[in-house]
Amino acid sequence: MADLPNGFTGFSRRDPNFVSAGDALRGSRYDETSFVARKQERSLAEAWSPTSGAGAAAAPAVTQLSSAASEVLRFAESGTPAGEALRFDPDKLAHIPEADRRWSWVEIDLNAIRHNASAVKRRLNPGTRLMAVVKADGYGHGAVQCAKTALNSGAEYLGVATVDEAIALREAYVNAPILVLGEPPASAIPLLLAYKIMPSIYTPEFAIRYGEAADAFGLSAPFHLKVNTGMNRIGVRYDEVVEFARQISFHRALDLVGTFTHFATADCPGTIDFERQVKRFYEAVNALRAAGINPGIVHAANSAAAIRYPEVQLDMVRLGISLYGFYPCPEAYPMIELKPAMSVKARITDVKTLPVGEGVSYGLHYRSPGAVKICTLPIGYADGFRRGLSGRTDVLLAGRRFHQVGNICMDQCMFEVNLRQRNDLDPQIGDEVVVVGEQGEAAVTIDQMAETLGTIQHEVAIGFGCSRMPRIYI
Repeated sequence: MADLPNGFTGFSRRDPNFVSAGDALRGSRYDETSFVARKQERSLAEAWSPTSGAGAAAAPAVTQLSSAASEVLRFAESGTPAGEALRFDPDKLAHIPEADRRWSWVEIDLNAIRHNASAVKRRLNPGTRLMAVVKADGYGHGAVQCAKTALNSGAEYLGVATVDEAIALREAYVNAPILVLGEPPASAIPLLLAYKIMPSIYTPEFAIRYGEAADAFGLSAPFHLKVNTGMNRIGVRYDEVVEFARQISFHRALDLVGTFTHFATADCPGTIDFERQVKRFYEAVNALRAAGINPGIVHAANSAAAIRYPEVQLDMVRLGISLYGFYPCPEAYPMIELKPAMSVKARITDVKTLPVGEGVSYGLHYRSPGAVKICTLPIGYADGFRRGLSGRTDVLLAGRRFHQVGNICMDQCMFEVNLRQRNDLDPQIGDEVVVVGEQGEAAVTIDQMAETLGTIQHEVAIGFGCSRMPRIYI
């Protein structure tokens, strides 16, 4: 059969120095001779062949490597004896940046975290402490890095949701007081004591077991008493706190370090329910004091209450969503300047020009109007880019907004560059695109996405931050 220029049988015409990707991979680990050595052997054999006599051009003794081959050789083990197969060095491979492995990543600006903590700290009444809430891996921003930054910016306490979140901080050498904002299972009590983690308490059964375990090791059992003033999620009912405290007070190891509640409507325009919770909490704290029980550190204010209502800052405030640069409600905008810490970025992995009527992505709900380029990004709903945003959000390229088109996939999404409107822009593979954040004068925010989705910033930010994308701190 005659050789075909681009057909399967065309292999007989290829460059004798050509090495397929499969050969390269096999040679790097499994073959007795590496693909580079085989190329050199072929080249040497060619140089000594009968056709390389006086009348023939002498072939080079060593093949010139391509730039890609030269680049990959940097990751080979050093000191491989001549003639032996090259092997990849795991330590060198580990230094390939995560953002260069897929081309999508999350950037966290620690200066913004520092700014936000300091801005709230300046608004606090004298003597009021600041707790940085870093649960859910710092709302997707990275608990350890954000905790350390907040503590260096005036925070004195840390708040988490789970025992494992607290242990992760301790293992990262974070020594500040840590409060688990819920009551953990009794089976976690040894971890609380070993890692010096304070639980919230609202059931006598847990309190007694906690105290007994601490006493057995000769330790104290510090805790914060959670009071239910109307959110009705967890906590001792506000008018039963004295009875609860007396029920467990006999145990010598138990140490009431703080008393707190949580507001359900501090971020809402109306104040009736908020004021009712405030009144109930004051009643509970005053009842403890009247019974001769020291409530310890009294705290109630979340981000919204800390910013809007200085009168409820009390002994400590708990800064959650606003630590990361999000305003808890519209009323807070004129009261404080916050800086978003999270940006989401990606690089273009494909560019194609579609004729009129061609569809894009699952369902082909988007159809090309013609004269458009469709650019693909390696980020999808598995990375927090919610499918509900399909066709309802923009991305930024070269400081301009471009509409996302087609259904957002699990791992990828597409956006449109209209050549009629943007004829001076020529998107290329590798160009950086902002999915969340600022570029030039343009911005796409998590607040906008949350409003489009009918949810809150917390959910969107955590989705991006707790995904497969690497976090890069700047």
